[in-house]
Amino acid sequence: MNRHDVEKTISENLKPVFGFALKRCKSIHDAEDLSQEIAVRAFRALLIKDDVFDMEKFIWTVAHNALSNYYRDTARSMVGVSIDEVSDLIADPDCELDKDDNTESIRRLQTEIAYLSKLQRRIVIAYYFENRRQADIALELGVPPGTVKWHLFEAKKELKRGMDTMRKASELKFNPIKFHSYNINGSSGTKSLDEFFRSALSQNIAYCVRNTSKTVNEIADDLGVSPVYVETEAEFLEEYGFLQAQKDKYIAGFIISEPTAELLTMQNDMYKRAAGLFANDLYDELISSGILDDPDIWCGQTDDPVSLTQTPKADRNFILWSLIPYIAAWSGEKLMDKRISFDEVATIRPDGAHNIFQASVVSDEMILPEDYVYMKNWCGPMWNGNGKRILWQIDSEWSDRGEHHGFQYSEDARRILGLYERAFNDRLSRDEYAWLAERGYIKTNGEYDGQFKSAWQIVVLASDEIRDKLLGIGERIKAKHRADFDALKTPYADAVLKSVPDHLKKVKEYELQYIFHADGWFILHCITALLKNNKLKAPTEGQKKSLTTLIANI
Repeated sequence: MNRHDVEKTISENLKPVFGFALKRCKSIHDAEDLSQEIAVRAFRALLIKDDVFDMEKFIWTVAHNALSNYYRDTARSMVGVSIDEVSDLIADPDCELDKDDNTESIRRLQTEIAYLSKLQRRIVIAYYFENRRQADIALELGVPPGTVKWHLFEAKKELKRGMDTMRKASELKFNPIKFHSYNINGSSGTKSLDEFFRSALSQNIAYCVRNTSKTVNEIADDLGVSPVYVETEAEFLEEYGFLQAQKDKYIAGFIISEPTAELLTMQNDMYKRAAGLFANDLYDELISSGILDDPDIWCGQTDDPVSLTQTPKADRNFILWSLIPYIAAWSGEKLMDKRISFDEVATIRPDGAHNIFQASVVSDEMILPEDYVYMKNWCGPMWNGNGKRILWQIDSEWSDRGEHHGFQYSEDARRILGLYERAFNDRLSRDEYAWLAERGYIKTNGEYDGQFKSAWQIVVLASDEIRDKLLGIGERIKAKHRADFDALKTPYADAVLKSVPDHLKKVKEYELQYIFHADGWFILHCITALLKNNKLKAPTEGQKKSLTTLIANI
């Protein structure tokens, strides 16, 4: 354009431009500066442009761009931005935006829209970004047009409030946690634990509300992510009982422990001393009493081929690998404090699971004593019954049942018990023999002629009498050391409860009832103590699949 036309255009727009600036600036002085900036930028641009077809639109685009710079330079937080104007710029595909000047405005507005409720978010996007009429939006959502109008009004207030806020993420944004381990006490459902905590986001959402309830927006701020992602994940975790809803807030429905080196050392010392008392006495009595030769303790485990004429007898060491953990877990029920029942604290989940879930977060920089006993590849103790018998089992670093065997234990246990009973009264099919043999529960020999010559490779307690004798030995030893056990347990239990939030203390109190009973750590320390003093020997390669597996009457 020629200079005369440009000067005329700018002169005609000086008053409305100043009014635009005066409404949006903190002072008259700032408004004068801003209107002058708008005039100068428009003047320079028009001198070199010959293709401006909508002069009014061009002037207001320059004005908005200059306004964005004004806010960025003075407040850096978009204080006072008109939501209608910024959203109109975004919604207008023909608007000539200076991308560098408006990127921050657009990004901030889009970020704040994510903090709206789900319904308000749908309405705002439909109205401002999709340019849809309020009546059409109301029809689609099945609400009165007045409701849409009201939500738009409320959304504007929320957006303005959000854009006046300097959001600060917590340490989790820069250093997200990762679960060191997680486990269940009870029955698993159709979904694996990995489906619930498959991502860093789900783990960090739960961690963020482990002690204090927070809204979706508060969680999002802590994690430095969009509330949209938090909202979806939190609803999923709440549906399955991993989060608890408290009005408009969430809090973790399970314990996330963060043990210190001092607490883990205390735990290690407690179990080490208790196992030293119990395991050695139990081993000595099992050996000296001759009970291992009782005919009601069955086990045909052998590394050699199965004989066609004589049933093999497992070595005592292999039998002890099942009996010692079983007795350690099941004996002494009369001595237990059972004030809290499982049903009081367990969660029933939509996938059929009924369990207590727990996770832990452990610092990579933690330094533990050299003699600390680590739980490696451990699952159990696990047991499942059919009304007559149970299949009792532990997976550990010494066994070899394949990765994640424990998560299909319940299904396998029911089938194994059914096949065990049929094997004595009926003929199993070739596929059923193969299934048992593949998992190490039986070994076969000879050609299949409707049945195999086979031997069960697991320990079977064939009568109530032998079961009661074995558990009686364990109960006498636990009663003998009861005062020592209580003295070891009390300070540890007190320290643990101090680290648990109030709404989950009852869950932890329930678990503490089982210390030195159905307690994987106690069993692990018993095995470790006996291996260390060479009373228990490591299993052979051929024994690992069926190790620490036992069938007993209920």
